[in-house]
Amino acid sequence: MFKKLLILVGVVGVAAVVAKKIKASNDERALWHEATTAPDLR
Repeated sequence: MFKKLLILVGVVGVAAVVAKKIKASNDERALWHEATTAPDLR
């Protein structure tokens, strides 16, 4: 029982780290897109 709980906690931890990295990557990509596109001066 304890072993299964430990494995579950490990999987959830890894998933949280991966989700955080993906979000950071998407945020950085959006920031670079905003910084490198020409401003809309309409």
